[in-house]
Amino acid sequence: MTPQEHARAAADLLQAERTREQIGLLTLRNPEMGMDDAYEVQNALYRQKLAEGRKVIGWKIGLTSKAMQYALNIDIPDSGILFDDMRFDHGGTVPVGRFIQPRIEAEIAFVMKSAVGGENVTRDDIIAATDYVAPSIEILDTRIQRADPETGKARTVFDTISDNAANAGIVLGQERHAVGAFDLRWVGAITSRNGEVEETGLGAGVLNDPVESVVWLARRMAQYGQSIEPGQIILSGSFIRPVECPSGTQIHADFGPFGSVDIAFE
Repeated sequence: MTPQEHARAAADLLQAERTREQIGLLTLRNPEMGMDDAYEVQNALYRQKLAEGRKVIGWKIGLTSKAMQYALNIDIPDSGILFDDMRFDHGGTVPVGRFIQPRIEAEIAFVMKSAVGGENVTRDDIIAATDYVAPSIEILDTRIQRADPETGKARTVFDTISDNAANAGIVLGQERHAVGAFDLRWVGAITSRNGEVEETGLGAGVLNDPVESVVWLARRMAQYGQSIEPGQIILSGSFIRPVECPSGTQIHADFGPFGSVDIAFE
């Protein structure tokens, strides 16, 4: 893909976000599209959002579970960017029409107190740079059709990465914990929709340890001359399958002693 094609794809995704009307698969429009192209589209999206006055508040890591990697036939996670207009309050309500097809995932969030990065970043580096960890919900949305209506072709990981890794929102719980206060591999969540349990999972589903997920992110960012900055929020990856959230949905993610997170969809 050319830089012009990257920019056009990003502009189309921004328009889809504004109008709540999905676009077709980028991989159908650009059959030659690869991983580098997908991140170039995401970077073009990033530049356009900054030009509109948005600010980066952190990063998300996706496709950290083996189940999702197998489903998409890839063997690495992906990442996306958190912007300031994506944050919702614990116990808050998402206005009707804000998203196209919202879903949620339960995750462990890292909030950083110092910068960290580099191709050789270690687990100890991430732990030292973490201010606290907290229960969180990620809100997903897709500005790209999940499947092409004519051919039935499903979107690929390249479509998803281009679409900012399907990121749309973040909700942090009120609890804050030192990164070493819990064995994060054993931190889990019971996620309920309208009072019924939909999904459960453990932190070990995230690359065997959510800390390792943040290590992966820092190393990937180093390839693009980026680093994690102080105050940024890192969503380390979901350990449940996405839960659909049509209008009228109430979500409660119970992380046990680790805390809880609530969000409603008007």
